[in-house]
Amino acid sequence: MASSNSNDWKDRKQPKVLCLFDVDGTLTPARGKIGQEMKDKLAKLRKECVVGFLGGSNFVKQIEQLGAECVNEYDFCFTENGLVSYRLGVELPQASFIGFLGEDRYKKLVNFILRYIADLDIPIKRGTFVEFRNGMINVSPIGRNCSQAERKEYEKFDLEHKIRDTFVQRLREEFPDYGLQYSIGGEISFDVFPIGWDKTYSLNHLVNEGFESIHFFGDKTFKGGNDYEMFTHEGVIGHTVTDPLDTIKQLFELFGI
Repeated sequence: MASSNSNDWKDRKQPKVLCLFDVDGTLTPARGKIGQEMKDKLAKLRKECVVGFLGGSNFVKQIEQLGAECVNEYDFCFTENGLVSYRLGVELPQASFIGFLGEDRYKKLVNFILRYIADLDIPIKRGTFVEFRNGMINVSPIGRNCSQAERKEYEKFDLEHKIRDTFVQRLREEFPDYGLQYSIGGEISFDVFPIGWDKTYSLNHLVNEGFESIHFFGDKTFKGGNDYEMFTHEGVIGHTVTDPLDTIKQLFELFGI
């Protein structure tokens, strides 16, 4: 864990305030790139307080959305719910999903998932149904290689037919002793990770920082959404946003930027 060093934030007007942002649907459109207006707002916010992003995707995907310089444009970069993270550009200790679960259990889990998807009757299937990340796996019934248009159509289909909800329930029934948590996020997938390795895991890196208030902004703050645990954490001030424009609006209301 990083040790407290108030000098790192001495240039901020509110050095004991941290603002953390979900990425998809909060800083960017789903799987889209950050806009210039948002980048400008965050640069102004960084003069006001400490700023970080907190996403479920791996660092490569976060760079695709936030830009190659994101590690220098945010004070904290929390990817994979904080399991792969950076503080002022310096990488923090990592945790491993395989290390937690073990190869045998992991193989049984993935085999079940692939068989379940093979039997799913959905309009289209593409590729990369299980994406392995350092601290979790991401499961997509349609496959992460779908186009943006296919992604949008699948989201409507999923909301109507509860494909992901039903899938998650089956996994809970099949693997009750694995100590796993399931979180539906974005438009086409859900995350699987050890209990406690949701977005609140990032708070482990902050315990010695001395922040007096932590604001978190996310769009999936409903129960079952991948922002819910962070949004409802007792040590966090949660803000629900509907899209990047709403994030900008709320930043103006809170900080006048």
